[in-house]
Formats: sequence, C-alpha cells, structure tokens
Amino acid sequence: MIDVTCAIIRDEMERILIVQKGEKSGHPLKWEFPGGKCRQGEAFEDCILREIREELVMDIVICGRLEPVEYDYGTIKIRLIPFVCDTLIEEPELKEHKAYRWIVPADLPGVDFLEADVLVAEQYLALATAKSREQENEGCRTIPDEEGAPLNEQELIDFINRLMSMKEADWLAGSALIHPALPEKLLEYSYNNENKLAFRASWVLTKVCDKYPEIIQPHLHKIVRTLPYMKNESVIRSFMRILSFCDMQAFSEGEHGMLADYCLSGLNSPDTAIAIKAYAMEILYRLTVLYPQLGNEVAASIRSVMEEGSPGITSKGKTVLRKITGITSGS
Repeated sequence: MIDVTCAIIRDEMERILIVQKGEKSGHPLKWEFPGGKCRQGEAFEDCILREIREELVMDIVICGRLEPVEYDYGTIKIRLIPFVCDTLIEEPELKEHKAYRWIVPADLPGVDFLEADVLVAEQYLALATAKSREQENEGCRTIPDEEGAPLNEQELIDFINRLMSMKEADWLAGSALIHPALPEKLLEYSYNNENKLAFRASWVLTKVCDKYPEIIQPHLHKIVRTLPYMKNESVIRSFMRILSFCDMQAFSEGEHGMLADYCLSGLNSPDTAIAIKAYAMEILYRLTVLYPQLGNEVAASIRSVMEEGSPGITSKGKTVLRKITGITSGS
C-alpha cells in the first residue's frame, strides 16, 4: 500500500481548490484534491507542503487532518491522508494538471472525482456541515464574550488548536476589542515550539491586524526584531503579511535596516517561499519611500526574482517596480 497525501485547500471565501488530471494520465480528466506520494521517511505534513509547492507553486497553512482513506484501484492500492489547509495565494500555477476550479463545499458531490477523493470529499462535507450546525446552535464562542472578562489560557489554546474555518478565526480576531490581552497572547503563541499552535495563532493575528491595525501597533517592534530568528515558515508568512501593511515610519532607523536586510536576503534566496517574497517586495517598496537610495538595489533584486518567478510573483514584481521607478525618478 502506498501512502499519498492530499490537501483540501480553502481560500478567504472558504471555497475549495480542486484540480483536473490531464488526458494522458492514468485517470484522464478526473478531478482530485492536489497532493502526491510520500517519500521514504518523509512526514505526512512535510509531504503535503512539498507536493503543493511542486504542483501548484502555492504556500499553504495546515489547519487540520481528516481520517485516512484506503482504496484499491486494481493496479495500485493507496492510503490517502487528507489535510485541511488554507492559503494566502490567490491562484495556483499548474505544473502537472490540466485545469483547476474553486468551488463551494456544497458543490463537492457533483464533481467527477477519483474514487478515493470521493470518500475524502464526503468526509469533509460531513465535517463542514456538522461544524456549521454546531455554530448555528451554539455560536462559536468558547471564550468569554464580555468586556473585561478574564481569558482562560488553556481554553484559548484549545480553541486555537481546533480552528477549522475562517468564520471562527474572524470571530476570535474580532474579540480583540473586548480582550486587550488577546493580541499579546496570540503573539506569544506564535513563538511556540508547537508548530500547529504557532501558525494558527499567527494566522489569527493577521486577522486582528486587518480588523484593528491600531491594536497590533505596540507589538510591531517585537515582530521586526525577532523575524530574522524565526524558523516556522507559516509564522514568517503571517508576520511578513502584517508588516507589508504597516507604515514604516512607525519603526526606528535600526529597525528599517533590519527589515531591509531581511527582505533583500529573502528575495535573493531560492529557498524563500513565494508568498514571503511577495510580502518582502511590498515592505521594500515602503522602505524605498523613506530611503530612495535603496531603489536601485531593490529594483535589481526584484528583476532577478522575476526572471525565474511564477506568473503571480512576476505580476507583483511589475507592480512594485512601477511604484519604485516613480520614487527614484523623482528624487
């Protein structure tokens, strides 16, 4: 039996990504959840992250895992390990598949899936339906919703670890207004050695930033200072997203230098994830507004990335280059 991972990838609107196999594949024109075979000794989590990068040039955040599904295709028997994931990338770049679609969960039963993927789709739909009913009956509140009520740390950690939808993450982020300690706790958990807790906490922190940027302001300096030492790529992506929306004048000159060095190094490294490079470009543009002399170096790094980049990173690069040219030509 061969172990294969697959990803149920959700976007900001909670649509699900499905991909179609080519005409010359073993299952021509069938649809599936993206993923692939595990290498010897490879952890399932590492496998799905690698496969999605290779197949779709996407960065994903693992939010949960469903029960494995076994299926015998006659010529091969597989154990399919499904992960529920979210992405911050707008569109995939197809490397192996013929087409892709974003669909709402209710449309899953009508898709011409591979047999094993049918079982995964049924499992996810049942889980999503049950979760939706639970939220309707009880709401998603499992932490106090009264202003000034103390946070129970273990309940908060348990809630973060159980997050399965954008709706829950948005609700938790929204509660930052009545729980001033929440952003600090989310930041604290973002540095946790438990990767699952860390990336989910940092993910919710980005949503707090979207809703109430002023609440995040006191914590930005710590994010900048600790960024070079972060190892968790999902947390790095969240931190970079937060910083890409910040007014750079909120930071000191020393912090500007740290950010510039970090972003330029990331752009010039082939190992940096696509989403992180995109955020780095935006941060560097904002720094160039303050320091026009950075323009030539930043532009050169962006052009280098664009030469071998995906369509998404090329499009982002062109946009940032136009803005930087406007700054440097007027200086």
